[in-house]
Amino acid sequence: MQVQVNSNHIEGSARLQDWVSSAVTGELDRFEDFLTRLEIHVSDENGAKAGANDKRCQIEARPKGHQSLSVTHKADSLELAVEGAAEKMRHALEHLIGKLDAKVLSTGHLGAATGRHSEGDALLEEEFLAKQDELDNDTTPTS
Repeated sequence: MQVQVNSNHIEGSARLQDWVSSAVTGELDRFEDFLTRLEIHVSDENGAKAGANDKRCQIEARPKGHQSLSVTHKADSLELAVEGAAEKMRHALEHLIGKLDAKVLSTGHLGAATGRHSEGDALLEEEFLAKQDELDNDTTPTS
């Protein structure tokens, strides 16, 4: 997975890029085989002026075979902005993978959910009903 860090109105030192890259990849490391590239954009929206929530981090993830995902988080500090965006991206990727897993399951055999039973279920059901009949016959009082 490639990781690219871009900065705007923030001094883009190698140390900053390493820190941002490791913070984001640390949060998203379980998706490494699923992603081809991460683009991380950090910026100070007010430039030299101070202001609330003026640090911004945008992360764009490119999953293999799917459209890219993008999240943005603003905070008072760059650290909080990066952590917030990484957490949002983790949630977005978990959601995407969850939807993909649901599609795989929906093509499988979920007999009870669809009202259809597989042959194995039908045999188990017949066996259960036969045992119930035997128990009912054994416990029926004779007159």
